[in-house]
Amino acid sequence: MKKLLSYLKSLTITTNQLVFFTCCYIALILNLPFLVKATEVITSLDNYNWFFLLSLPLFLLSISIILQSILAFRWITKPILIITVICSSLIFYGTISYGLVFDYGMVQNTVETDTAEALSYVNLHAILFFILFGIVPSLLIYAVQLSYKPFLNELLTRLKLIAMSLCVVFLISGLFYSNYASVGRNNKALIGYITPYKMLDASYKFVRNHYFTPPLKFKVLDTSPTIVRGSNRKHVTVMVLGETARADSFSLNGYNKPTNQYTEKQGVVSFTNMHSCGTATAVSVPCMFSRLSKQNYDKRIATSQQNAVDLIHLAGADVLWISNNNGSCKGVCTRVITQKVDTNKLNPLCDGEYCYDEALLAPLRTKLDHLTHENTLIVLHMIGSHGPTYFKRYPIEKRLFTPDCQRSDIQNCSQQQLINTYDNTIAYTDFVLSEVISGLSELAEKEDVETSLLYISDHGESLGENGIYLHGLPYAFAPEEQTRVPMIYWNDPTQTDFNLNCLNTSAKAHITHDNIFDTLLSIMSVRTTAYRIGSDPFIQCKSQSAIARTTVPNRLDTEIVN
Repeated sequence: MKKLLSYLKSLTITTNQLVFFTCCYIALILNLPFLVKATEVITSLDNYNWFFLLSLPLFLLSISIILQSILAFRWITKPILIITVICSSLIFYGTISYGLVFDYGMVQNTVETDTAEALSYVNLHAILFFILFGIVPSLLIYAVQLSYKPFLNELLTRLKLIAMSLCVVFLISGLFYSNYASVGRNNKALIGYITPYKMLDASYKFVRNHYFTPPLKFKVLDTSPTIVRGSNRKHVTVMVLGETARADSFSLNGYNKPTNQYTEKQGVVSFTNMHSCGTATAVSVPCMFSRLSKQNYDKRIATSQQNAVDLIHLAGADVLWISNNNGSCKGVCTRVITQKVDTNKLNPLCDGEYCYDEALLAPLRTKLDHLTHENTLIVLHMIGSHGPTYFKRYPIEKRLFTPDCQRSDIQNCSQQQLINTYDNTIAYTDFVLSEVISGLSELAEKEDVETSLLYISDHGESLGENGIYLHGLPYAFAPEEQTRVPMIYWNDPTQTDFNLNCLNTSAKAHITHDNIFDTLLSIMSVRTTAYRIGSDPFIQCKSQSAIARTTVPNRLDTEIVN
């Protein structure tokens, strides 16, 4: 390596040559996932032009040269090229290892990821990959000597390079315009694989929207919501917000492994056809609590108006958000009391960075033992099945399925190991849910308190199907494994608002995160103008008295609050 660096230091090339060779590396090596995906799409057509296929890498190279040449000024040429290579190598690793696409949503996820979560992706395989494809090429760029002409001559040579690249772009566009237009129009997801330019575009939009766009005026959906219950008994609802759980890994939903051996004995209702709002926490969590639907969801709007938690709190309920998820509540719990589980190693359930979800049970018991209001909503935000370090989500004594994958570079585990590890996280989540239900059952029996539980995951997870891992793919082409999520409901037998037999019968109906806003209001018996009876999946199984108490008369259910 030293000999190579010494040779490069003695080698002198022009800026145009450095730009050209670097762009060749970016376009033809670091963009291999895009080229492979595009080749698969093109060759699957009934009739395709071989020359069109061969033009694709040349077209990408020319575009890359144009973009890099525009920024190739004397003192910043190398830094910009190095930054581009490093960013591209990281994207390259994420794409070929996990099938990730670095669009707007992925940029948002990255920005909102804490240190512990980011470090969970660091492993020997990732480090070696980054050194080979990121650090080594960057060192080569740094070491090589550049020769410079007088300013005007240097500018002229750069313009010649840009002009030649533009000619190639125009020539290819002229010859194959209809081919590019057709493939691009019918396969918009391909753009997400262009490295690093899709990420740069998404990053610009994210920074613009979050840091340079003035906040919206806060919108109040209802100034006077109320809770109207049919009895004088205290009421407690625990909403368990799951993380990265997919519906088809629940034995309650027909999975052939006993992942729900605890809750299946407790009379829970499992909704088998629930779909998420997004494929990542940053979208799904604020979306499911907002009045907005998936179709018109916008985070700026969602965070600038009351959500379901706000309305329940304003109606008079005591609301507590307890988090064991380092990803935070994504703005949902801003206006209610929050409590974060301490990850201190002194707690046997914690390792200093993360805690097992059992750590949520202690603060939950404390709260249940000290109820101060007639109505209480407690949200437990789990770490659940968050990857890629699935093996850190369950204690060794809850390791039901073996062999499992005790490493973070999950793509290097066998499919059986990976699935077993993930299934262990689901089984452990089930255990925690059963403990919550047991606590609520005991509270109902001993203290004569109405209790209920609602569990729902934010999004699903890919486990190597079609070479895709983790989550976060753009929703338009995300597989069902990332969008179909579990939802479970339970209440103590003394409640009369909902007919559980009826809910079991209707549990196969198609519902989405769009329904959670109204479901929560319904469970908490909140009477508000923001409630839409037609979006409440429990309505057919809700008693007429409960409907009469909580529904605002003479209100058009078709009204959409934006």
